[in-house]
Amino acid sequence: MQALFKLMSANEYEKISVKDIVEKAGVGRATFYRYFKSKEDVLIYYLEHNAKKFIFSQRFFPRCKDDHIKTVTSVLTMFKENIEPFKLMRRAHLEYIYLDYLNKNFAATFENDYPNESKYAPYLYAGMVFNVTMAWLDNGCKETIENLAQIIVNAIYSE
Repeated sequence: MQALFKLMSANEYEKISVKDIVEKAGVGRATFYRYFKSKEDVLIYYLEHNAKKFIFSQRFFPRCKDDHIKTVTSVLTMFKENIEPFKLMRRAHLEYIYLDYLNKNFAATFENDYPNESKYAPYLYAGMVFNVTMAWLDNGCKETIENLAQIIVNAIYSE
């Protein structure tokens, strides 16, 4: 992961080869392919490996608006604390990997924890988180986390 992100910070993603990654990481090609099928798999692994920092790492059942705000605040805080990989993915036009990750995990969370919700609900939430975080990233994360969390929750929360 670190080798790929270092290479991405200095080079265009399309021009980075598996050979470049393994040389930078100091491992053999066989080791790379034992764990990954492609460069994209490294980025997917980054998201999954860091899931403890993401919303999907723990089961949390918000009971009120303040609980929702705390949850969204923690997601936005994680995003901002890990901003560099997201900037690199965005620059390489690989943000769809992040969206796929959100879709997959929101769908699994809703299936397990909110089985009576609409089958489209997880994609609504995933899309909102994705679009808001990407717009926030593009704007240099200028909006405060607290204000942004309030905006998001106000858009979805009905009392």
